[in-house]
Amino acid sequence: MTTWNESGTRRVDRDITAEANALPAKYFTDREVFEAEKDDVFGQYWVYAGHANCIDTPGELFTRTIGDRQLIVLRDHDGEIRAFDNVCAHRGSKLVDDTPMTDPIDAKRIRCPYHLWTFGLDGDLESTPKSFEDARMNPDLDDDEVTGFDAAENALNAVHVDRIGPLVFVNLSEDPMPLAEQAGAMKDRLERLPLGEYQHARRIVSEVECNWKVFSSNYSECDHCQANHQDWIEGISLDESELEVNEYHWVLHYTHAQDVDDEMRIHDEHEAQFHYLWPNMTVNMYGTADGYGTYVIDPIDVDRFQLIADYYFEDPDLSAEEREFIRTSRQLQEEDFELVERQWEGLNTGAIAQAQLGPNEHTVHRFHRLAQEAYNI
Repeated sequence: MTTWNESGTRRVDRDITAEANALPAKYFTDREVFEAEKDDVFGQYWVYAGHANCIDTPGELFTRTIGDRQLIVLRDHDGEIRAFDNVCAHRGSKLVDDTPMTDPIDAKRIRCPYHLWTFGLDGDLESTPKSFEDARMNPDLDDDEVTGFDAAENALNAVHVDRIGPLVFVNLSEDPMPLAEQAGAMKDRLERLPLGEYQHARRIVSEVECNWKVFSSNYSECDHCQANHQDWIEGISLDESELEVNEYHWVLHYTHAQDVDDEMRIHDEHEAQFHYLWPNMTVNMYGTADGYGTYVIDPIDVDRFQLIADYYFEDPDLSAEEREFIRTSRQLQEEDFELVERQWEGLNTGAIAQAQLGPNEHTVHRFHRLAQEAYNI
């Protein structure tokens, strides 16, 4: 039952058939909730950072911002991928300018531009200028009283890194659950595919005016597809689709009318899949070209998010079929942007306090339950 008065809102029930089956509206519109999410959601769970193929040479790095944390993601001299806070151990200066995954920097070491402290790709402090090695300008100290700076104790702050194939994830908490636990069946399925053989070919970044959870909820169901994605559904059999829900991961399986010679198939040769991994990452196999896409649904503010859509093919020089794949994907995005901005406008009126979900929106129900658990309400 829809609740119009906030005094009647309740926790999201475990049972989707219960009256309180959707997250109350204030958890989308309240700024305090948005600020708390930086720690309670993005500071606790594994979050997608980028694709390993974009930093395939030791020394290559890119930056990634998650919540308020700016990270450096790099490949070290041993070929391992590491991540560090983009903050100097000296006085907290930002080390590296914003660098997208699609245009990485080639740096054999990391040097702070403020006082020239230099760090290795393992994060350890390698060197400091002469002014940090003696007391030449301090009349109250002798040179032999200067002890120097321990390399390990003054290292960059490392964050946890793990991978699903070439997909790199980071976790900002001190003691995270294993990525395999959060990803569940998604990890096994994707690692059976040759994701690492595909190269980045195109990136499209969009800024959308609504809370990130509104878009994530929309992505997680297809009840809206019949009315709003009419070009796309002509090629698929919605009646044969399935919404599968796991603890932190859900997936839309659907059958495409036209078979494609596509290594991204997982089981049935006609099946394609849209995966969603809590909190804000998707992997998409559309079934119309031999390739795949990822979305990152990055919050900017309580009322804005950034959708980063990346596309991968065997050859970054796109064929006509692959360009059509991206065109179709972009059309779906734009159709969804209109829908979620419309919903956001309604939520912001304050008229509705708690919406309701239909029986086939069980993926949305799971998303709302995970948000509720993160907020500890």
